Amino acid sequence: MDNHQLQLFEQTQATNQRKQGGKSTSQVVVSAYVGTSAEIFPEILSLHLPLGSIVADVTYGKGVFWRNIPHELYQIKATDIATGVDCRQLPYDNDSIDCVVLDPPYMEGFYRQKGEKAGCGSHHTFREAYSHGNEQNCDTQHQGTPKWHGAVTDMYFRAGIEAYRVLKKQGILIIKCQDEVSAGKQWLTHVEIINQYESYGFYTKDLFILVRNNKPNISRLKKQKHARKNHSYFIVFVKKH
Repeated sequence: MDNHQLQLFEQTQATNQRKQGGKSTSQVVVSAYVGTSAEIFPEILSLHLPLGSIVADVTYGKGVFWRNIPHELYQIKATDIATGVDCRQLPYDNDSIDCVVLDPPYMEGFYRQKGEKAGCGSHHTFREAYSHGNEQNCDTQHQGTPKWHGAVTDMYFRAGIEAYRVLKKQGILIIKCQDEVSAGKQWLTHVEIINQYESYGFYTKDLFILVRNNKPNISRLKKQKHARKNHSYFIVFVKKH
């Protein structure tokens, strides 16, 4: 290669060289937080949901997720079972919603028909966050639903199908869930939900881990067999079709 050819080669390389944009920063949304749902939820929306979107929060409860978000930023449709709207049977047209937010109770004790329900005593505030404590999965419209952990996943699965119906193409579904130990068995609920939702046609776009500030208290512990859960998940799905 003579000098002229070498110069042409170097000029071509310089022209084709990739020029990187952007700027250096540490102010980014990360995947794990220590805190509360009200603190992490704005971060999730800032990354995944355009301003002005129509959002159906179908398990609104006391609106904990939205405490740090000005309501004028989104068109929020707030419903839950206490207002007479079942997240498995929504009053919205097909392909009409930009985002669905789903946060049903994720412990099997909240779905018990008989005996003491979870969320009593020191956890009564947690229970009240879910539709004033009226969270039972088995009702007149859904007779014969599974028990124990199966009641938890049944709620998520049915609600996921309904969310898929009302979401627009490329619409966002944001769910909160937590793994649990039920009947002495470890259940990775977030894995079950991801696998099932992807079979519906959702794409799992993101996953966030929320670690609680304080340690859980166990009133009667004989022998610990599983790690006590002190973290939950926010999972972001996208409707592909």
